[in-house]
Amino acid sequence: MVNSKKTNWTLTLLLCLGALTIIFPLYLTITIAVKSPVEMAQSIWSIPTTIHWENFTKAIEMTNFFNAFKNSATVTVFAVSLTILTNSMVAYAIARNMHLRFFKFLYYYFVSALFIPFPILMLPLVKQMSSWGLDNIVGLIFLYVVFGLAFNVFLYVGYIKSIPRELEEAAIMDGAGTWKIFWKVIFPLLSPMNATIAILTCLKAWNDFLLPLIILVDKDDATLPLVQYVFQSEFSANFNLAFASYLLALLPMVIVYLFAQNWIIGGLTRGAVK
Repeated sequence: MVNSKKTNWTLTLLLCLGALTIIFPLYLTITIAVKSPVEMAQSIWSIPTTIHWENFTKAIEMTNFFNAFKNSATVTVFAVSLTILTNSMVAYAIARNMHLRFFKFLYYYFVSALFIPFPILMLPLVKQMSSWGLDNIVGLIFLYVVFGLAFNVFLYVGYIKSIPRELEEAAIMDGAGTWKIFWKVIFPLLSPMNATIAILTCLKAWNDFLLPLIILVDKDDATLPLVQYVFQSEFSANFNLAFASYLLALLPMVIVYLFAQNWIIGGLTRGAVK
């Protein structure tokens, strides 16, 4: 009983510390974004006496925010859609044929890609995408789909193995082919895992900085993380506008995650069940 109470207090303390590490930076971001430079010079910790909404307006104008938002939204939507469609099909083919040597090799080949550091691929990747004329938003979407394949196949395969084969056998007896079985039987059952993959891909595509930095050539194709970088380098003295810009870019994904966090946890847990 005593050990149980100590454990509960320890867990509570750790949770409080973890919450502070998230709440405190978020508090600073919000307060600095709505302060004036004079108020921030007086105290960085205090609550602003007057909320300066014009910081957001100026940040939007200086960064061409809506164009960058459109680019990020385009990349994210297409990357998520194509990832779910293609990765789920690849994983289904592997999961149902793991008894064959080729598919078992293919599974471990994909999983092994998780251990390859991205910096090793950067230079050849840039040259290859440039030679193919894919140093643009289309190429960026393609790369997110490909780079997510290893981790997504790992999750999908674990989940598909938990789906009874009897469902597919019943569909075969009704005359359904492989294509129809996947779309009518398996794909609807993948909803929890599809949601998990969609959310993780969404967060990755929206927040990623390095891949757009090395791939995108045209400034008009810049995504929100790139715009924040340019904003910081050009207007680093004005922290109020900079933090207002960061908050604008951060807000959409915070909202998405708050509404979808249960899907992430639930999907990962189910995918672990063999």
